[in-house]
Amino acid sequence: SRVSAREAGRKMRRRAAELFGLDHEEMSERHHLTFDTYEEGKLSLEEYLRRVVFYEPRPFSREEFKAYMFAQSQPFPDMIRLVRELKSRYGLKVAVVSNEGRELTTHRIRTFALGEFVDFFVSSCFVHYRKPDPDLYRIALDIAQVPAEQVVYVEDRAMFVDVASDLGI
Repeated sequence: SRVSAREAGRKMRRRAAELFGLDHEEMSERHHLTFDTYEEGKLSLEEYLRRVVFYEPRPFSREEFKAYMFAQSQPFPDMIRLVRELKSRYGLKVAVVSNEGRELTTHRIRTFALGEFVDFFVSSCFVHYRKPDPDLYRIALDIAQVPAEQVVYVEDRAMFVDVASDLGI
């Protein structure tokens, strides 16, 4: 079964702490105090890393740590194939609505060629709202110019589905 994004993030932070010799508890605390601001596009990745990892001298570089972070991004080929097929077969508009920082979002869009089949991205870092804020979904609906009742939303977090459903999605 697929691991939730939240659980995957926890596991990646734990592995990073082990790999780079960081205090996992301290890093997690700093992450939780800072991450929402990063995802909302109000901090760059450099600023986030300065607050969470590089607030003191480290025996490794920012570039080494960022390379590790970017390497954790993995595609879900079955989902990509499914979405491509459904888009082609039914002429669908495809949007990605996500909570994510700018550098990771643009990395994934480029690396996995998501722009080839996704019509638009409404990422928290671009619009400065995070799920479950209903405004994030409203922005996606406004850009799509599609009635909410004609939208299918695929999500692994029940609360986010509930918020979208409250808007008629």
